[in-house]
Amino acid sequence: MKILILNGNPDPNNTLFEEYLADLTEEMHALDNEVRQIKLRDLNIRYCTGCWGCWVKTPGKCVFPDDSQEVCREYVHTDFVLMASPVKMGFTTALLKKTQDRLIRILHPYVDLVENECHHHRRYDEYPKNGLLLERPQNIDDEDIQIMKDMYSRFSLNFKTELTFFGLTAQDVKEVARAIDNI
Repeated sequence: MKILILNGNPDPNNTLFEEYLADLTEEMHALDNEVRQIKLRDLNIRYCTGCWGCWVKTPGKCVFPDDSQEVCREYVHTDFVLMASPVKMGFTTALLKKTQDRLIRILHPYVDLVENECHHHRRYDEYPKNGLLLERPQNIDDEDIQIMKDMYSRFSLNFKTELTFFGLTAQDVKEVARAIDNI
């Protein structure tokens, strides 16, 4: 399986998180998966301005060039995307969220009403399955974790896929690797 890890950790000094993802990558390789990790903090990714240029002026491409084009290209050419983030201020990091927002261009602007909800049309035939891995601080309760899981499930639904994995970095890395490998 081809796996993309979007590392939303903005702090390179958070070595526990970085080591966990490095160990997870190694375990996934050992299970014969092709894994690429993108450290979002190393990229120049602007915030979405909501200009609709990626839908109207330059379909599928942002009118503001930055490194998010690389992330979009990798996203659509993989089987599984693991969005990994420490929890900051009760949610995934702004770094991961702004990258997620910039993925909107891989959908069409047109919408259908599906079960009383608006959902975008596909731009591509297939989209990868998604996963969410969180580093949970002590001050976050189960309800906050469930809200994040629900939000990423909704994101996946709109992106014509599903959230097929959810985990916390407190879990054994081999257990997480096996769960992802069985998707």
